[in-house]
Amino acid sequence: MLLLSRAQECDAGQRRLWIAASAFACGIGIWATHFIAMLAYDGGLPISYGLGLTGLSVVLAIAGSWGAILVASEGTSGYSFASGGMLMALAIATMHLTGMQAIEAQATIEYDPYVTLAAVVTGAGLATLSFLTFFKLTGAKRIVISSLIFVLSICALHFTSMSGIVLVPDPAKDVAQMTIATDVLAAIIMAVSTGLILVALGAVFLESHLTDLRGLANASLEGLLILRDGRIIDANERFQEMSGWKFTELQGNVPDVVLISHSADGEGHREMLLIARDETEISVEVVAKKIVYRGRGCEVLVIRDLTERKRAEEMIEHLAHHDVLTDLPNRSLFDTRIRQALQIAHRKRSQVAVFCLDLDRFKAVNDIFGHAEGDRILCKVAAILKRCAADGETVARLGGDEFAIIQPGKQPEAARRLAARILDEFAAGMDTTRDPTAVGVSIGIALFPSDGTTAEDLCNNADTALYRVKHAGRGSACFFDAEMDEAVRARRQIENDLRHAIIRNQIHVSYQPILDTRTGEINGYEALMRWNRPGHGMSEPNIFIPIAEESGTIVQLGEWVLRQACMEAARWPDPLSIAVNVSPVQFMLPNLYDQIAGILTETGLVPARLELEITEAALVRDRARVMATLVRLRELGVRIVMDDFGTGFSSLSNLRTFPFDKIKVDRSFTGALEHDAAARSIVRAIIGLGHSLGMPVVTEGVETEVQRQIVGKPDIEPSIKAAARESFLSAQTGTEVLKIHRTATRQG
Repeated sequence: MLLLSRAQECDAGQRRLWIAASAFACGIGIWATHFIAMLAYDGGLPISYGLGLTGLSVVLAIAGSWGAILVASEGTSGYSFASGGMLMALAIATMHLTGMQAIEAQATIEYDPYVTLAAVVTGAGLATLSFLTFFKLTGAKRIVISSLIFVLSICALHFTSMSGIVLVPDPAKDVAQMTIATDVLAAIIMAVSTGLILVALGAVFLESHLTDLRGLANASLEGLLILRDGRIIDANERFQEMSGWKFTELQGNVPDVVLISHSADGEGHREMLLIARDETEISVEVVAKKIVYRGRGCEVLVIRDLTERKRAEEMIEHLAHHDVLTDLPNRSLFDTRIRQALQIAHRKRSQVAVFCLDLDRFKAVNDIFGHAEGDRILCKVAAILKRCAADGETVARLGGDEFAIIQPGKQPEAARRLAARILDEFAAGMDTTRDPTAVGVSIGIALFPSDGTTAEDLCNNADTALYRVKHAGRGSACFFDAEMDEAVRARRQIENDLRHAIIRNQIHVSYQPILDTRTGEINGYEALMRWNRPGHGMSEPNIFIPIAEESGTIVQLGEWVLRQACMEAARWPDPLSIAVNVSPVQFMLPNLYDQIAGILTETGLVPARLELEITEAALVRDRARVMATLVRLRELGVRIVMDDFGTGFSSLSNLRTFPFDKIKVDRSFTGALEHDAAARSIVRAIIGLGHSLGMPVVTEGVETEVQRQIVGKPDIEPSIKAAARESFLSAQTGTEVLKIHRTATRQG
């Protein structure tokens, strides 16, 4: 039963072998039980046993047991168990009757057929119950219970059958010469049965232990080689799968046949190359350990396949130095390549060109058609640049729509040819007249060593040349020119400094008083942003404001000025108005209204005291949305002033469409009032227009008495903004503002 339980744990190939072993042990057990019982039988006559039939009986017992167990174990229903039980009873009965026929004595054996049939039926029932118990129960109890029932089946059949047997003396019967004495038979039975059963039990435990160890070794993800005296004596299945070698081909060889040393990584860990059967080289990690194997000291080599790890490391390395979208070198690899190119050029006294490329219209395409289309365009651009570049030239994507190229060679001829190829390819593959998603390219080029000797200088100078191209109309290539690009460099420096001006406390607000010509009183102030730029002094607004608008910094600066002006005005003792300029760029913000309303709430300034000065340029782009924002601000109580009227996009339709609270005449007209009759006529016309529309008019930049008299005719009664430099004051406390307020009034 123990052997049979082992058979159930094995696969189909080994199961039949273990069933045969179980049948062998069962047949020996049945045979031993019969003859040990016969040794205790007293028939009243001397008895011995024939050698031939005694040997045949054990064979019949084993064969019958094998058939019975095979039938019972192959099925799962009660019929298979009953069939196996019947076959087992027949096997026991056959062995029993054959063993009885082996009796050598001067007597005749008589059988009671009814008792013999009853013995077979009883044995069959108990054997069936034994099989049923074994295959239905679990754990150790199934072996114990089924074994007890099996023993009972064998004994019941034997002793029931023996009760129906009678030895009738027959003095005339001859006794065979080749017989086995009972005492000899007893010794043989005890020795053979005990030895075979012990061997069978030992085989179960030993095979189970060895099979489990080999299965564990074969289940390992690492290959294992066992070495004795430096030669291979065993290998697991994983190593054979990994290398393609069969164990028979490896056995007896030294490991150097398949393993080549590559590098060491700490004690016991080595990186080696495994030579597969097809002669491919596999990178592996080998660890050597000392073990006891088959009773002798051996060395085991644990071999781990590093193919996947190497592939992952290569992929990580590639991703770390290449752009995921375009697979071009990224900024990190570009920096490495440019330094290498400069070192080679310096050593060979050759030249290198550095290209900075920027895509025209890409932001608009990306915003309108979505990021997926933007990604497609970037991949298409990368393909164009790779086609244009020659071997030895590096094309990189630095980020966004910025690309760069490193070109060794004779310069500037090679750079001109490459730039021309790129522009031609873009013209052919990116037709902006037909394809709304097509983009252009602008190229800035700097040369080593004439434009710089370091990577940083070359990249900065190429970027400066690119900046000049973009401001000159885009879609072309330009080489760096130190003299021509000085203004661009200064402009970019202003752009960079502006980004940090607020944090560094370089921005402050000056307040320009607005006078009423009828009373001479100050009725408000205009907040003007001033920048004290380190190393340059006070920077003129007409210089840095356009740059701030172009770079987008005006959004941050405008919000800061508005908040400072509202905070200051809220502290004044008199409810004077405060005028703040709003850039057209700020009107592109979807949350401009919420921003202004939030600042008014935060500072506590009454909305009616705030005047927002806008130019007509704000109405050119997305007029409907800007008008909607102005209407909401007007409903909030904020007053809207048309600034710089008479210049730029001045249109009377704007005055008709939106009821502005004031009109401001540009200072360019005011400065020409004393010597230009046309300017005087235009100013008077604007003042008259404002008067007829019921809008107050502010004339900007009145600095002399003559100018005041020209714009301050009694029949028109406009307001004047005093623009004298001494009238400016920085953001101070409310008391100081009031003092200058009185001073300005006396001057007026």
